[in-house]
Amino acid sequence: MSVRRLHDVQPAGFKFTRENMAWAKTEVKKYPSGRQASAVISLLWCAQKQNGGWLSEPAIRHVAELLAMAYIRVYEVATFYTMFNLSPVGKNLVQLCGTTPCWLRGADDLKAVCRKMIGAEKTITDDGELSWMEVECLGACVNAPMVQVNEDFYEDLDAATFEKLLDDLRNGRPVSVGPQVDRQKSAPVGGAQTLLDPALYAGKARRVPKKAAATGKPKETPARKFVLKAPEKKATAKKPASLTKDPKKLTKARAGGADDLKRINGVGPKIEGILNGLGVFHFDQIAAWTRDNVDWVDEQLSFKGRIDREGWIAQAKQLSREDKGK
Repeated sequence: MSVRRLHDVQPAGFKFTRENMAWAKTEVKKYPSGRQASAVISLLWCAQKQNGGWLSEPAIRHVAELLAMAYIRVYEVATFYTMFNLSPVGKNLVQLCGTTPCWLRGADDLKAVCRKMIGAEKTITDDGELSWMEVECLGACVNAPMVQVNEDFYEDLDAATFEKLLDDLRNGRPVSVGPQVDRQKSAPVGGAQTLLDPALYAGKARRVPKKAAATGKPKETPARKFVLKAPEKKATAKKPASLTKDPKKLTKARAGGADDLKRINGVGPKIEGILNGLGVFHFDQIAAWTRDNVDWVDEQLSFKGRIDREGWIAQAKQLSREDKGK
């Protein structure tokens, strides 16, 4: 872990507001006598919020005095936990996840937006509205890439939606917290994919037995018998005619060799091998895919929506143009 130090410019002093002091005293009372130090993290967090999102040296000292702790002990806590900011931050602090899932899904594009709209990491815009820093996993990997702004998560971002989000935050416009695509929380994109058979929800709860007046024994209600229907067989997706009967379809790469399909963001060695097995070797083939082509290839990849979500066709068109311009 890197060394974390206090900011080189410090305010003259710090004291909790009347409301925060009352809250702090209540928090301390949660712990047994002689164990008040257990409240140190809670009080530091409150001090950080009151101080505009960062901990100053006077704020750390104030907490130490309230808890009768040695200053160095509170300083150790403040500098150890990265939840505590030791330098001033913007009114909207953007914590950008750069861990592997977010990185694979485009975190680098989000960093570029931050540098464009805010500046270097840990700097503050001139109006004081925005600052940003890269952080480790925030636990929303399924909705990657994502950022945390103050206490809210914004997920399923790309460069365009993230740029709009920052602009809205900076100008005080309303924003939508959570996924920025058509997704309910962490559910699959495009809606539910499992437990779709209505028959699964046709049963009724078993009744609670009633006591028999004469014997005092509970009267059993026979358990409802359920007849399980065999699931309907889903029709196997057929290859679109444009992939099976098109005379331009290839069984092997054209002269000069296959294009490096891994240059498309989202295509790795395994997927490239699957595409080659389907007769897809070149960017211009992908660039010309129809809706039927996309749906069929989706089925072969067993990852529905990936082609649209990662913009393969647009990427392929751009790469094809670039290669032709060489």
